[in-house]
Amino acid sequence: MRIAVVGAGGVGGGYGAALAHAGADVTFIARGAHLAAMRKDGLRVESPRGNTHLKPTKATDDPA
Repeated sequence: MRIAVVGAGGVGGGYGAALAHAGADVTFIARGAHLAAMRKDGLRVESPRGNTHLKPTKATDDPA
């Protein structure tokens, strides 16, 4: 399944990371410094249910 997550902050990043961990093909749509950081370092989500680090992370600023 291919999923686009618009806004990869706390909520979008958490849901997107969980979906990617479950095997979905997730692309994050972000902008600015957050986009640059995800492209460089991936996406790290820390939660009481466990930590996830997605690298490489598919991230873009183009929703098309």
